[in-house]
Amino acid sequence: MLQTPYYLVDKSKLLVNMEKIATLRELSGAKALLALKCFATWGVFDFMRDYMDGTTSSSLNEVRLGHTRFGKETHAYSVAYADHEIDEVVSHADKIIFNSIGQLTRFGSQSAGIIRGLRLNPGVSSSTFDLADPARPFSRLGEWDLAKVEPVMELISGFMIHNNCENGDFDLFDKMLGDIEQKFGPLLKKAEWVSLGGGIHFTGEDYPLEKFAERLKRFSGDFGVQVYLEPGEAAITNSTTLEVTVLDKLYNGKDLVVVDSSIEAHLLDLLIYRESAKVHPDQGPHRYMVCGKSCLAGDIFGEFDFPEELNIGDRISIQDTAGYTMVKKNWFNGVQMPAIAIRELDGSLRTVREFAYADYEQSLS
Repeated sequence: MLQTPYYLVDKSKLLVNMEKIATLRELSGAKALLALKCFATWGVFDFMRDYMDGTTSSSLNEVRLGHTRFGKETHAYSVAYADHEIDEVVSHADKIIFNSIGQLTRFGSQSAGIIRGLRLNPGVSSSTFDLADPARPFSRLGEWDLAKVEPVMELISGFMIHNNCENGDFDLFDKMLGDIEQKFGPLLKKAEWVSLGGGIHFTGEDYPLEKFAERLKRFSGDFGVQVYLEPGEAAITNSTTLEVTVLDKLYNGKDLVVVDSSIEAHLLDLLIYRESAKVHPDQGPHRYMVCGKSCLAGDIFGEFDFPEELNIGDRISIQDTAGYTMVKKNWFNGVQMPAIAIRELDGSLRTVREFAYADYEQSLS
């Protein structure tokens, strides 16, 4: 048995999402790029490569990782590139998408050798959380004024429009795409390709995949563009667990257990968005608050029901922990960083990465 804590990527569960992505590609003609900002565990890239068209990035490091470890199409995007980065970014990318007209024109000569695009901001999104809303007031994410974009059309051949966030509602996606068509139609008619970004939960259990495919195909036909999607969570949802062990039990008005992990260090989005972790099946007569081992008072995974009483040494599997976890993990409190393991399709387990004191020490000065 592997020493906890560790993230466990299960290829059989990952395959469920990959097959839905493959079906969507076939039905719609859209291409699918893995969003590395969400999931960059390259130990399974060889597996995912058969079902996806490439990767999309948010930084120099990500575009380099996508190019060297995933291959196929490599899209580069960043909110802003530095002068010392741009040449290396271009060397690893097939397409580069600029966030602003200023960046596009500033790096016009350096990027002339590859396909270029520009991010558009339609001013509407599916996000209900201001922190993650790309269309929030005074957003820096993309251009919104058609009159400013028209004069630079000769420099670009396509657009990226990312305004979905945890959107599992097809009707809402359809409505927002209609808004995009209405607002940016004249620009889209001049484009060769359009990326609709990520945040669309089309691999969800009840999502109308065929209707989604038909809508994408219609959009592609109406504007004569190759459509790209950038699935992050949709590619890896429900594929991974964080395996932890109970270290201590306390009672302070509630039954508490402390585990050998931390939400601030290992599941940071739970803290940022004030969400609870998931434990399956979360049923039974024994209720515990599961707490992390860092000194942060609010380092709490949540309250869950268990069929049996928990004791020191028992294992707990925190569910659905692939997205925005391994890419955000950190050394807060020096808490042991989880290893990364993969369960193969035949059920065998292999550890692909372990972290030691030297990794902690060398991450500092």
